Amino acid sequence: MIAGIVGNSTAIIADAVHSLSDMLTTIFVMVGIKLANRESDKEHPYGHERFECVAAIVMSVVLFITGAGIGWVGIQQVMARGFEETDVPGFIALVAAATTIVVKEGMYWFKRAAAKKIDSSALMADAWHHRIDALTSVGSFIGVLGARHGFPILDPLAAVVICLFILKAAFGIFRDTIGKMTDRACDEEIENDMREVIHSHESVISIDLLRTRLFGDRIYVDVEISVDGSLSLIKAHDVAQDVHDAIEAKFSKVKHCMVHINPATIPDKPRR
Repeated sequence: MIAGIVGNSTAIIADAVHSLSDMLTTIFVMVGIKLANRESDKEHPYGHERFECVAAIVMSVVLFITGAGIGWVGIQQVMARGFEETDVPGFIALVAAATTIVVKEGMYWFKRAAAKKIDSSALMADAWHHRIDALTSVGSFIGVLGARHGFPILDPLAAVVICLFILKAAFGIFRDTIGKMTDRACDEEIENDMREVIHSHESVISIDLLRTRLFGDRIYVDVEISVDGSLSLIKAHDVAQDVHDAIEAKFSKVKHCMVHINPATIPDKPRR
């Protein structure tokens, strides 16, 4: 902000305001993740994971509004300014833009790695916010550089281009999070891996049903398997428990796994 004021650059001042909004949204993400990690209670027996999805949706909306705002201001400036002469920004504005690019890109990779490690959609959305900041600062750098070399229109044009990147990121985050909010099934690859784990148990004759659903960033699994109909209740229960434990051990994101036992078809005595 100081560099923008001293260097007489509206692009740098706008970039500073954008960075201020990042701090506020990051605080919101922290609150969302904190709420999502709360233990289950009487009112929320399945936990609070979807609070993180809510935080990610809010983040995507903030990104969309930010991108639309930047694009709208850029279009207005292109239409109003054209190639008219304006005050030349100072060198300090270029330094501020370059520094912001490096810092924000570093923050993006740091948060991206953390989001993948804990599989957090809200933190990934916040990481993308930093990447968008870096792109915004690239536009600011180009605009300031162009203005210093007699092309003031480059600043608003860069803003319009950056707007498209921001809107694309916002849409991607929103679509991914809505999928997690609407009990979407896991990828086919994950379900196939689960089938392999289940079939690996020697007492499992067949898999009658396998259903998965994403609940926030966690997975709920419903399984029906067939075993020898002559097994005792205790033995059949042990098989179900083994399958249950194997799935939860193999897939760390599985929060709940329900295994139902069916008796396999016996000759001259079809299963009801």
